[in-house]
Amino acid sequence: MLLAEAPRSGSEQTAAVPFDPVPPSSDERELLLGFLHRQRTEVVATAKGLDDDQAGWTPAGRLLPIIGIINHLTHVEARWIDGRYLGRPFGPRTEELHLGTSARLSEVLDAYRARAARTDAAVRAAPGLDVPCVGGEGDGPPAHVLLGLDRPLDLRWVLLHLIEETAHHAGHADATRELLDGTKMRG
Repeated sequence: MLLAEAPRSGSEQTAAVPFDPVPPSSDERELLLGFLHRQRTEVVATAKGLDDDQAGWTPAGRLLPIIGIINHLTHVEARWIDGRYLGRPFGPRTEELHLGTSARLSEVLDAYRARAARTDAAVRAAPGLDVPCVGGEGDGPPAHVLLGLDRPLDLRWVLLHLIEETAHHAGHADATRELLDGTKMRG
């Protein structure tokens, strides 16, 4: 068998994930936060109705566990907002995608929601989206140096990156959920 046996709950079903389009706005900050919120909603929806074991399931050597994706996205937002934007110290990355069996989905979801609220508050309190984000990871240089760019990234770039990263992992979580129990996020 190519994939590990998934704990299936029944026949294929479609999750009721409401598609709430992000309304147009001339407020770029709120528009970007709206798109980030939309992607967070997609990721969290993949965990709906799962127990801790199901949330930690992954096909053998393929894709990512849903609980690990949500945990990773929590850390990504912290690194970019608290670390790179606000300049607070942050250490090296840890294993975020594959959590031990003691991890609880409810706690990981609560941490993600709390992180999202802190991210949104920090972005709304920023003097503008052009603010440079030059915090370094540990003793490392700012992200623009690591990326080989000649000028610092700004908060706008960071928000677009968070949207991109969250959307990327929403696809992973969607695929994992469908393999887990047949649930599709969209019909």
